[in-house]
Amino acid sequence: MRIDKYLWTIRMFKTRSIATDACKKGHVKLNDINVKPAKEVYIGEKIMVRKNQINYQLEILDIPPNRVGAKLVDLYRKDTTPKEAFEHTDLLKFAKDYYRKKGAGRPSKKDRRDLDDYQENNTFTPET
Repeated sequence: MRIDKYLWTIRMFKTRSIATDACKKGHVKLNDINVKPAKEVYIGEKIMVRKNQINYQLEILDIPPNRVGAKLVDLYRKDTTPKEAFEHTDLLKFAKDYYRKKGAGRPSKKDRRDLDDYQENNTFTPET
């Protein structure tokens, strides 16, 4: 089975064309080698898929005959993604917390002055 079709059948991607695009862009590796969408996959091979800033690591257990339901996906693949990959995305969420609401526009003059005052008052000075 082609790798783009396999990723679509195990519900890694919503459509087969999205899976094909991911392969073309280099987001999919088979046994640590970038692959084209038409590459054949076999049982026991390892796939690495970069999706939503997470490197998913999968092992092929079986080849499904067609697209399977979400409950049956684990019969055909084994997810070996380390938990640190998911914790990294949590850290990214905390890093994106802003003092302003998203879509509020650029800072006003008052906001800019407050930021400058904050930076001046919180500079690190080593004690000698």
